[in-house]
Amino acid sequence: MDRSYRQPGVVLTDHRFSVPLDHARPDGEHIELYAREAVATGKDPETLPWLLYLEGGPGFGARRFTGRQAWLERALTEYRVLLLDQRGTGRSTPANRQTLPLRGAPEQQAEYLAHFRADSIVRDAEAIRPGLTGGAPWTVLGQSFGGFCTTHYLSTAPEGLTAALITGGLPSLTATADEVYAAAYPRMERKNLAHYARYPMDVERARRIAAHLVERPAELPGGHRLTAEAFQSLGILLGTGDGSHQLHYLLEDAFVPTPSGPALADAFLEHVQGLLSFAAHPLYALLHEPIYAQDPAAPTAWAAERVRAGHPGFDAGKALAGDGPLLFTGETVHPWHFTADPALAPLRETAELLAARTGWGPLYDPERLAANEVPVAAAIYHDDLYVDTAHSLRTAGSIRGLRTWVTDEFEHDGVRAGGPRVLDRLLALVQGDV
Repeated sequence: MDRSYRQPGVVLTDHRFSVPLDHARPDGEHIELYAREAVATGKDPETLPWLLYLEGGPGFGARRFTGRQAWLERALTEYRVLLLDQRGTGRSTPANRQTLPLRGAPEQQAEYLAHFRADSIVRDAEAIRPGLTGGAPWTVLGQSFGGFCTTHYLSTAPEGLTAALITGGLPSLTATADEVYAAAYPRMERKNLAHYARYPMDVERARRIAAHLVERPAELPGGHRLTAEAFQSLGILLGTGDGSHQLHYLLEDAFVPTPSGPALADAFLEHVQGLLSFAAHPLYALLHEPIYAQDPAAPTAWAAERVRAGHPGFDAGKALAGDGPLLFTGETVHPWHFTADPALAPLRETAELLAARTGWGPLYDPERLAANEVPVAAAIYHDDLYVDTAHSLRTAGSIRGLRTWVTDEFEHDGVRAGGPRVLDRLLALVQGDV
């Protein structure tokens, strides 16, 4: 039974749905999905159109708002909002080191997770839509990976959409995982150099921390092994609006004096643990490269790790042997993540099987997108760390009628940082007001 409750300015209702694990086998195994409906206090939900929100990731449940935070404030002025935990995330049959052994051996786990990409997520949305809307189409707002899902929606089920809104999530329609990371590493380097230009004192601080970790890898709270490579992955912060500043404050407090000499501070290690752990979103690591796979004959084969070998500036050992800055990495997943992180270590064999897997199907239909009739608007961030701007612009030109807002006012988290303003701009674009 659906259950409703209140927060300031909003009425929330819990919804649960049963959907096929494999939509090609509707009579086979089913899994449970969870979604939270939000309606502004005082509004009659039956008079409002629906807006479905698809979170970024992969692997993150829908954001848990308090009241009418961020973009939800604007959405609730005219929509009944559904915050969907995509399959495997949040309360939707979560997939992690604790639950996946229920599937069996790593081979069974990998086969199960092959059903957790954008194609299955969109089919989930289409499965639950008729019961919620009475068959009417809805508007979809996709953030980051949610935008990848929205692009798949336009490719496969546009009849389910009144409009599509995408923030920082227009994918390349054709790029392989290798091509995605070949574009990513130069972008990461630019973000590093911009950070060091802003905070030149961080060059020596980062080198000192990395050199310390080369000699003495640290154990984080919970058992996470902090190596120089793991430290470099803190560069994921550089893709958010205030991430450069967060990284700076983190580096400046790294060491404390002890009777045995300088040591990494407990507070630093605690903070790093929170930033690097995949415990809350293991699917991000497991499926990060499969979300790009579209060639049935080609495995992703640890694309980020292989492509990194062609960018020696990201090699910590080489950086420390010279006098240049240590380059932080960004949104990349590597084999060592599955030995360093206790939340991932039990899933190492599963990750290897996914990296070696072939038979992935195409996710986008360029021909159908070229004939698109659904109003679409996309916010594209000028130098997005996580989604290549050039790829997004190329895709924007391939979707008929898509209107773009290209901005350097926000980073990748613009829909969170910009909140109502970003959503308001996108709605104006699809409604023809600008």
